[in-house]
Amino acid sequence: MFVLLGISGEKELQLSLFPVFLVIYFVTLFWNLGLIILIRMDSHLHTPMYFFLSFLSFIDICYTTSISPRMLSDFFKDKKVISFFACATQCFAASWMGQAECCLLAAMAYDRYVAIGKPLQYSTIMAPGLCWRMVAGAIGCGLLSSLVEVVTGFDMYYCGPNVIQNFFCNITEIISLSCSNPFISQMSLFLVILFVAAGSMVIVLLSYGFIAASILKVSSAKGSAKAFNTCASHLVVVTLFYGTALAVYLHPSSGHSTKQNKFLSVFYVIIIPMLNPFIYSLRNKEIKEALRRVTKRATWLSH
Repeated sequence: MFVLLGISGEKELQLSLFPVFLVIYFVTLFWNLGLIILIRMDSHLHTPMYFFLSFLSFIDICYTTSISPRMLSDFFKDKKVISFFACATQCFAASWMGQAECCLLAAMAYDRYVAIGKPLQYSTIMAPGLCWRMVAGAIGCGLLSSLVEVVTGFDMYYCGPNVIQNFFCNITEIISLSCSNPFISQMSLFLVILFVAAGSMVIVLLSYGFIAASILKVSSAKGSAKAFNTCASHLVVVTLFYGTALAVYLHPSSGHSTKQNKFLSVFYVIIIPMLNPFIYSLRNKEIKEALRRVTKRATWLSH
């Protein structure tokens, strides 16, 4: 058994935060699910970019659902006890979705590179078969890497401290509670971060390096602005996701940093899945036009 400290130890603060996080969770579900439905319903959005975006929304729904419902129920508990199996399951699901998102963001960066750097070959290179393989690869990579993390992390002996300084089961904090030698678990975690997170980041950086080189070749300012706008939303999402993830996993776990770690975790696992669809939708003319078409069609059918 493990004990979660939760977001706050103050009962009154917990009760006041409950409606805030409940609204955030429902907004996350509504907006991401709405984006998936809109992309499926409007044929103008049946392109690789929106294909990947629909799966990003699906991953964000699964990611936040692996943590938020349990966290919301814990607001009403004085002692937030979680079983060994439930902790391992939550850790596995959150890790799976988080690492799948890393890989998917890398696939989306490559898609933007092909769209800007090789526009005439775009439809040929980004064929439906390749898009499906990229998505399957992202989900499969997340699944395998999270299995490695959880199996090596939860296979250790736990005999003493059982308090997790957070509101969900985090593999780095679980390993620190073990009475066994954590070398194998720490090495497994390091290799996963190296190959999945760092590998995905390298692909993103290389893609944007080629994108920048392609934009510099565009002679007109209007053409450069148009090329940049096609990847601006993705760049914001990537910066938020990787920036916060690095802060969460590389930040030292010390007593004075517990509040900061919780804040980063809240932003990483709860706020970002809510922000992603907003970032992609607010300045996206295609999504706005698709929403108008679908709304107009629904109004016409109702009459």
